[in-house]
Amino acid sequence: MKIGIASDHAGYDYKEDLRQWLAGLGHEVIDYGCFSSEPTDYPQWIRLCAVAVARGEVERGIVLGGSGNGEAIVANRIKGCRCGYCFNEESTELTRRHNDANCIAIGQRLVSREMARKIVEIFLSTAFEGGRHVARIAAIEG
Repeated sequence: MKIGIASDHAGYDYKEDLRQWLAGLGHEVIDYGCFSSEPTDYPQWIRLCAVAVARGEVERGIVLGGSGNGEAIVANRIKGCRCGYCFNEESTELTRRHNDANCIAIGQRLVSREMARKIVEIFLSTAFEGGRHVARIAAIEG
């Protein structure tokens, strides 16, 4: 799978870990930044990944920050990017099954590295349920 990934400085360590781990699993990972743990403003990096998701340049996106909240907000400002805020297994499964999320946001300060990997595994392997959720997704897209 072709996966976009981006973070600010507060999500940089997990971004690097996930990027290398996913590449080791055979995924093509496109890194949209940031590229160090030096303080930076997240919107510029997150927007690049979200736009790539919306344009179909990558199949899925993963954005990371300290909490993940700001990153989700930025990603969801891009039409066609549906970014779920994920903090455990259930939140991740539901955002894929019910919201057809094509992007997720994770907070490095709020979840363990192991949970972050589990979240990504679930995000990549869970299918959209369709059915009653299709009309809701269409309403989101407007």
